[in-house]
Amino acid sequence: MVTRRDLLVGTGALVGAVVHGPLRSASAQTRPEGATTPPAPMAPAGTGAGHGATVITPNGVSLPWRFVGDVKVYHLVAEPVTHEIAPGLEIEGWGYNGRIHGPTIEAVEGDRVRIYVTNRLPEGTTVHWHGVVVPNGMDGVAGLTQPVIAPGETFRYEFTVLRAGTFMYHPHFDEMIQMALGMTGMFIVHPRTPRGPRVDRDFALMLSEWEIRPGTRRPNPLAMTDFNVLTINARAFPGTAPLVVRRGDRVRIRIGNLSAMEHHPIHLHGYAFKVTATDGGAIPEAGQWPETTVLVPVGTTRDIEFVADNPGDWPMHCHMTHHTMNQMGHAGPNMVGVQSGDADRHAQSVLPGYMSMGQTGMGGMSDMGMPVPANSIPMRGSPGPFGMIEMGGMFTVLKVRDRLTSYDQDPGWYNHPAGTLARSATADELHADGIVLQPHRSSDGAP
Repeated sequence: MVTRRDLLVGTGALVGAVVHGPLRSASAQTRPEGATTPPAPMAPAGTGAGHGATVITPNGVSLPWRFVGDVKVYHLVAEPVTHEIAPGLEIEGWGYNGRIHGPTIEAVEGDRVRIYVTNRLPEGTTVHWHGVVVPNGMDGVAGLTQPVIAPGETFRYEFTVLRAGTFMYHPHFDEMIQMALGMTGMFIVHPRTPRGPRVDRDFALMLSEWEIRPGTRRPNPLAMTDFNVLTINARAFPGTAPLVVRRGDRVRIRIGNLSAMEHHPIHLHGYAFKVTATDGGAIPEAGQWPETTVLVPVGTTRDIEFVADNPGDWPMHCHMTHHTMNQMGHAGPNMVGVQSGDADRHAQSVLPGYMSMGQTGMGGMSDMGMPVPANSIPMRGSPGPFGMIEMGGMFTVLKVRDRLTSYDQDPGWYNHPAGTLARSATADELHADGIVLQPHRSSDGAP
């Protein structure tokens, strides 16, 4: 596996690689033809823009680059990767530079970029720059616009990024397998001349879906409908990092969807935002529309923007209800309302410890502590300030704070001002407001 240190050191030895050949020694390849001084050192991950706010990829990184002459040079390595979706669930997938998903590529409108792609997979691959306008021979479609990158080969892509926007990258060879195993990434091009209000916090989120059966480590790339793990930047809640902002910050969230089959309506609590761009370009201000939920179809990106003026811990999640669960068993029977009677006792004579579940709903399942198969997170939630957070999957938290000492640390749970927290009503309050409660009856009608 390539570590971040390996990447920072190793990328410095790539610049002179030929299009279809292996990398040569560092002394032969760290100077462009005719140069008398070495190229500039690698820029740290996250400084790819040079203009405005740097993109933050929660649970991820940006890809380092260096100037060689007037060209920005990057290196992607396609390879097998062991990756943690959430605590308790690791997968064996494929990614880039030791990561699933690959690091975010950042550039500036008008930049000339040179991207080397080394293939360490057991099969061929390519890279398609999704939404980026490039010369036809740089489009990355195996057999149509280029030969496949064979195992062990390094290819060179070079083009000028002509327009700013939120784009993506992924293979266009055996893409059903390779993308299902994790080979996707974000490609952000910042405007050369800043446009619109300055953004203080700029986040990039990649949406994906997986079929990972409990107890297994390899995602099933043949799945078409039974996706049971839904992720943001290849992490499922409670493994997703929060989006931390200061009250008053202007926030942009770039959302890309390279799921296999499904669109995702992403809903943000506590805010109305404007949809400001797609992967087709910026939306003129007169055409921007307000939303609290943005639909992100497969193969597209959406940018949303808002001013963080409402402090708190605000959920952000896909509003397809099965997409905020972890490894649900889709083949199980519907038990809601079932009266099991003596069935459990009879079953326990054959299967000690058996108990039927779900007759009164599935709430509370995540904190029951039942044994589960190794390397699985069925019904996994997370402890919150008021009990178990039952959500999972494609779910994260926007944390907006008045006083924030650092963006880099989780500020903890929100401290609600007096009078702003829902609580149990008292009998006196109900009486004063004329609320009369009827006697509670159980599901079988008994008082």
